[in-house]
Amino acid sequence: MEFFDNHKKLFGATFLLFAALTILVAILPALHNQRNNAPLPNAEPLSDDAVKGKAIFIANGCVACHTQQVRNVDMDKIWGSRPSIASDYAGIHRTDIWRNTATLMGTERTGPDLTNIGSRQPSLDWNLVHLYNPRIVVKESIMPAYPWLFTIKAEPEKDDVVVSVPDEFLKGKAGKVVATPRALQLVAYLQSLKQTPLPDGRPAPEFLYKKAEKKTVAADGTVQGLDGAALYAVNCQSCHQPNGEGLKGAFPSLKGSKIVLDDDPEIMVNIIMNGYNGRAQEGFPPMPAVGTDNKLSAEEIAAIMNHEKTSWGNNAKQVTPEQVQQIVDAVKQKAE
Repeated sequence: MEFFDNHKKLFGATFLLFAALTILVAILPALHNQRNNAPLPNAEPLSDDAVKGKAIFIANGCVACHTQQVRNVDMDKIWGSRPSIASDYAGIHRTDIWRNTATLMGTERTGPDLTNIGSRQPSLDWNLVHLYNPRIVVKESIMPAYPWLFTIKAEPEKDDVVVSVPDEFLKGKAGKVVATPRALQLVAYLQSLKQTPLPDGRPAPEFLYKKAEKKTVAADGTVQGLDGAALYAVNCQSCHQPNGEGLKGAFPSLKGSKIVLDDDPEIMVNIIMNGYNGRAQEGFPPMPAVGTDNKLSAEEIAAIMNHEKTSWGNNAKQVTPEQVQQIVDAVKQKAE
């Protein structure tokens, strides 16, 4: 009982026990991880703008709703090409001596995971519109708007980045919406979030618990393909919108599009696989290589194309996965 009656011994022993546990549970494992993990060879450090954008990301609480970790389960496959590994976080250092914001893995997915958002959605225009008011591009979004990252100018200057905001979202404000440096820095950080390919062509770890593909059988006994509407919603809808009409001055319409209605699918497949920048003079931003970035199969591309060719009043000749695969192979041969 003497030990418990002596406050110096009691608190001294408590402190030593706490220190020992801290060393065993936190410090030694951290040192072990530093010795045994390193950034992947092709990993790119953040640019100065991206570093500042990361601080803005933290300051605005984005980490509360967005994770940056692709788990090794099949349901996470849409967020990245492979599950995250320790090396993905090995080269990220503390912000300063007081703040440990080295990794922003997060714990909640109120919004989508951002591990590979720089590849999934690299468009500067889309990201700026989305930050100004997410409801412009995703009607059902519950993400807050960040209008304080923008300013309204009657006459934008030559170097200003003007954001294409529909009139109904300006709420009577006259002028053009211009992105501030803080908005551009935040987007620079988002664009930097890309999974680094594994070296030496090593295969990526497989996703676990894969879902069995469900196929429906029509009345005539034929097996129906993939759900083109669902694939369109995941891969295309954020820009071209659910009604296929896009956004004026930002993203072109697929409704009545000559490329979509063309019976020859070669141009359309090429655009999906390699992206497109042929309408820059009209003010439209470059389209990313959605098919390549999201590793879409020929079956998935065909399902998306057929949805676009038969929706919103479009009535074009549908394509088969075999046609798409032939075009994809031909495009790859030309690139080589």
